[in-house]
Amino acid sequence: MRSQPLEQVVIVGGGSAGWLTAALVAAAHQTSAGPALKVTLIESPEVAPVGVGEGTWPGMRETLHRIGVSENDFFRACDASFKQGSLFVGWVDGSDDDAYYHPFELPYGYGETHLAASWQRQHGAVPFADLVSVQPHLCRAGRAPKQATTPEFAAVANYGYHLDAARFGQFLRRHCTGKLGVVHVPDHVVAVHAHDDGDIASVQTKLSGAIEGDLFIDCSGSQALLLGKHYGVPLLPQQHILFNDRACVVQLGYPEPTSPIASQTRSTAQEAGWIWDIGLPTRRGIGHVYSSAHTSDAQAEQALLAYVERSGGGAPMLTAPRKLGFEPGYRDHFWHRNCVAIGQSAGFIEPLEASALAMVELSATMLSDGMPANRAVMDIVAKRFNDAFTYRWERVIDFLKLHYVLSQRNASQYWRDHRAPESIPARLNESLALWRTQPPSRYDLHRIEELFPAASYQYVMYGMGLVPEVDRRIRHCEHADLADGYFRQAAAMTRKMLAGLPGNRELIGHIVHHGMPTR
Repeated sequence: MRSQPLEQVVIVGGGSAGWLTAALVAAAHQTSAGPALKVTLIESPEVAPVGVGEGTWPGMRETLHRIGVSENDFFRACDASFKQGSLFVGWVDGSDDDAYYHPFELPYGYGETHLAASWQRQHGAVPFADLVSVQPHLCRAGRAPKQATTPEFAAVANYGYHLDAARFGQFLRRHCTGKLGVVHVPDHVVAVHAHDDGDIASVQTKLSGAIEGDLFIDCSGSQALLLGKHYGVPLLPQQHILFNDRACVVQLGYPEPTSPIASQTRSTAQEAGWIWDIGLPTRRGIGHVYSSAHTSDAQAEQALLAYVERSGGGAPMLTAPRKLGFEPGYRDHFWHRNCVAIGQSAGFIEPLEASALAMVELSATMLSDGMPANRAVMDIVAKRFNDAFTYRWERVIDFLKLHYVLSQRNASQYWRDHRAPESIPARLNESLALWRTQPPSRYDLHRIEELFPAASYQYVMYGMGLVPEVDRRIRHCEHADLADGYFRQAAAMTRKMLAGLPGNRELIGHIVHHGMPTR
């Protein structure tokens, strides 16, 4: 049995995680004779998708291209818009001018010279991201990251997406079943059957009987039916580091059909959490993420409604506030015997910096690229997968915690508690000590496909006021000349793009009605 080829993959759970995993696995194993793997996805009609994760990283462009979808079809089906980064409001000290950008493009001159030192010495009054990147300026002006003549998936400025998560799952389902040969079983899993050696042999469904497989992928969300409930692999709680465990969400219309669509996720700090604000073509998705230990559900909803009132401009509220609970944490390991968890069954921290869908992409891509040929080698693949994603979850936690540790807000216990030494991971503490003397670099984050590269740490650190001390041993006059050249390049490209790029809503409307050129 252990040397028999792996032929049947069974995915338990749909939504964005299940269908994205199905698409990546199925697309990677297509041959001229048809699918080399039989991929079956079991999706309970009784479990509605949460539909909260509405932001992606730029890697989603490559993912969609890899599974063979049309970007034009994606925009039309998923109520999608462009995302060029994040705007953080009120995170530093809550003052009126407290805001900074974390754009998706690397700084001009990144890795070539000491940008931060030259920025401090000569341009300290200008926000770092504004000096080294085009995208804060594009976002403020409501510009799209490409032109109508730019082909599908190509970019003038780097971009990801905002999307309707429920529609995205349905779009992927149609593509998987219609183009990739994935078998869809709309049914509810009621039991798990095991082989004598402990591997899963099949899952029992309510209407369709037992469904056998060689590899089972748990995409059942927070239920974690296979890895958590069946195998008992524990969730490692992270609430002692990142306190948020609740969200209150609404959907808001636009005042006018022509109202601008934001090209960034807006994250606004609150007394006991923060509020996301995401613009789609037909609506805005707004949610208050908060800590139940620091505020009540009623107070959190009141803060959300106050934000909606301030920012809505008389726009209609399309849904009543809906409350969600979650336990921040990740599994002790993610691949156990012939079962691997992807999505919320593997872990969830909080929606800050849109890490959830990115982790699904990374997990499903590593699985599809390294799919074990048979059970005999599966434990080797599993060990490497577990090592990679333990590292990645730890780095997600470090990066999210960075936003809180650097805050100077003192008005509420929530922000003071986030800076308590006992709540800061040891590796982040060590890194911060180092980064007070030198910029974060590729030597600090050296794995292939780091979810948050060193440039992202720089944008957040410098946006929040932590800038390395100038190293007197370095000949800064030479670096200053180089840096000034890159600053001028960024400024020239900003002028060019602002003049040549259409508005976000304008381009999305063009895509919906006419489409982008195909390659």
